[in-house]
Amino acid sequence: MIKKLVNHPLAVIFFTVFVDLLGFGILIPVIPQLLANPHSQYFLLPNGWSVAQGYILLGFLTAIFPFMQFLATPILGQLSDRYGRKKLLAISLFGTCLSYIIFAYGIITKNILVLFLARGFDGITGGNIAVAQAAIADVTTPQTRAKNFGLVGAAFGLGFIIGPYLGGKLSDPAVVSWFNAATPFWFAAIISFLNVLSVIFFFPETLKHRVAEIHIKWTQSVKNIIRAFNAKHLRPLFVTTFLFQAGLGFFITFFSVFLIHKFGFSQGNIGDFFSYAGLWIVITQLLITRKVSVRFSEAQVLRVSLIAMSMGVLLFFFPKVWWQLLIVVPFFGIPNGLNQANIPGLISRSAGVTIQGEVLGINSSLQALAQTIPPVIAGYIAANLNPEDPILVSSIVIFFAWLTFMLFYKPYIAGKNEIFGKGGEVIYG
Repeated sequence: MIKKLVNHPLAVIFFTVFVDLLGFGILIPVIPQLLANPHSQYFLLPNGWSVAQGYILLGFLTAIFPFMQFLATPILGQLSDRYGRKKLLAISLFGTCLSYIIFAYGIITKNILVLFLARGFDGITGGNIAVAQAAIADVTTPQTRAKNFGLVGAAFGLGFIIGPYLGGKLSDPAVVSWFNAATPFWFAAIISFLNVLSVIFFFPETLKHRVAEIHIKWTQSVKNIIRAFNAKHLRPLFVTTFLFQAGLGFFITFFSVFLIHKFGFSQGNIGDFFSYAGLWIVITQLLITRKVSVRFSEAQVLRVSLIAMSMGVLLFFFPKVWWQLLIVVPFFGIPNGLNQANIPGLISRSAGVTIQGEVLGINSSLQALAQTIPPVIAGYIAANLNPEDPILVSSIVIFFAWLTFMLFYKPYIAGKNEIFGKGGEVIYG
């Protein structure tokens, strides 16, 4: 039974997505200590550099990963159609392993340029989520696909809970004397290498019919953005997605700095906090979303959850002592979980059955772009105003996501709304 489970491709895909998010979560408590906290023993900026410059660097370092992922993800997906899922997964995961090693080396040598190279390289190889999703489509029927994508969502959430916790603990010498800021990345490299081995030895090739010749569409991500705004009926949902993810980008990039600045959090405290917040998001996706979906449609949920999340972000300004943050988190985590589940669900439902993969691919490109721009802007806002201000901007941007949805979204009616034509043009049903 155990052997059968281990050899099932979904088990390896689950592990792959988990490791991806584990690595992302590990970064959250550590990177702000490197660039945005001059009181940290791990602060890397050379003498003569200001904290404001560190905020700007933090924004760019955060942005380079999703930007490279934005460019690379569709290309990796295309390559997997030609060379197979197994080979592309193994190569991309090995690249992720190398990127963690390079990042750890950059911390040890205090070389900020190496940190950027590592994150950019990881962005290129970290587009393996497209390959993982393609593998799921290979081995599941349309009837079971949603359930299996739900398993991927569970792996995603689990990685986000455990990652920040490990990042905080593995970088804290108070836990073990020889732990330092590089330790979490050595750990992530080991886990990634184990993931490579799991693909090599346990993952069967799922692609049965390979494309004989493939002409790589190098600008597919850019084309996806253009097509998103050419689809009149889907445009409000795509704009809502973009604004929601952008607001989340402002929040995630600088909330660690907010915690350092206002409450004096260490990397361990930050890791504990994000794990607690992630737990609420996962609880929402596994339990609350199912209960809510029985009584309300995705659109009805989003009319409430988007504005609730905008207000939930603002609530973080009220606590005066750290433990009060624990009370606020559910007011942020629950609507966030509802949004994460219902926005892609509504896009899928609104697209029609013939263009599901294409529309979800476009949505993925939008999300990556939305995670690229806000960190850069947030860095300049924090540098020129206040390190807490990107959190305020996060609330405002999510509010505009809600406003866009309320004003412009119209329910999909099969045969009356436009869909994408075979040549990429927008046509009417």
